[in-house]
Amino acid sequence: MENIMLSKPHKVVKIMKETQAEYTFRVEYTGEAKHGQFFMLSIPKVGEAPISVSGKGDDYVEFTIRKVGRLTEGIFGLAPGENLFMRGPYGNAFPVEEFKNKDLLVICGGTGMAPVRTTLNYFYNHPDVCKSVNLIAGFKDLNSVLFTDELEKWKSRFNTWYCLDNMEADGFHKGFVTEYIKEVPISSFEDYNIVIVGPPAMMRFSAQECIKNGAELEKIWVSFERKMSCAVGKCGHCKINETYVCLEGPVFNYTVAKDLLD
Repeated sequence: MENIMLSKPHKVVKIMKETQAEYTFRVEYTGEAKHGQFFMLSIPKVGEAPISVSGKGDDYVEFTIRKVGRLTEGIFGLAPGENLFMRGPYGNAFPVEEFKNKDLLVICGGTGMAPVRTTLNYFYNHPDVCKSVNLIAGFKDLNSVLFTDELEKWKSRFNTWYCLDNMEADGFHKGFVTEYIKEVPISSFEDYNIVIVGPPAMMRFSAQECIKNGAELEKIWVSFERKMSCAVGKCGHCKINETYVCLEGPVFNYTVAKDLLD
C-alpha cells in the first residue's frame, strides 16, 4: 500500500536568481502538473512546505521560493545535481479551459506571480486562445521584481500595468494594483475571467475593486495557501470552517473564497 505522505528525491538541474531573497529552482519531473497546483517540498530532518509550481516543461517543474526560514535556507543551500524531496502535485488548478475565447484579467502581487506564471506563459505561447489578456502586477519595490525577462516579453502581447508600491521607476507605475483595476474595461467584456493571487488583504481589496468596476463574483478566481501542512486533508491546519484548503483549493471561485479569505 502506497504511503501518500512519502516524499521522493528529484534532482535539482538549475537554480536561477530572481531577487536577493527569491530564487527559482528547476527540478527533474516527468509527471503532470496543472496550472496553479502545488507540491510539498522537503529536506529530510529539516522540514516540509507547500510551494506552487511556477514553471513546467516536459521533464521538469520549477518553484520560485523566498528564503524565509529553516527549510528554505536548506533548499537555498542545494546545488545543481543534488536532490530536493517532493510529493504531489496537489490541489485544484486554474480552469484554463474555461478561459478560452474570453477576456482574461490577471492581478498578482509579489510572489503571487509565481502560481500564475505558467498560465500567463500558456496564453503568451497561444495568443489566439483568449480574446485579450490583461495583467496587473505589483511589487514592493524595484528590488522585489520577479521574472523581469518575462515581464518584458508579456508586454508585447498582453495589456500590462506593472507597479511598485512606493517608488517610481522606468516601466512601472507608482501605487498598488488596486489603483489600476479601473483602467481595465471589465464592464465592456462580453465574457471574461479574473484571476487574483497575492496576500489575503490584497486579494480581498482587488476583488472588491473588480466588483465595483462591474465584475461578477462567479467570474473571479483566487489562490492561496493557508497554513497547509499535510496537503491531503488529514492534519486540519488549513481548515476554515468546513473547508480544507489543501483539498478544495488552493484555487477557489470567489463565490466560495469570499467567506474564506482572512
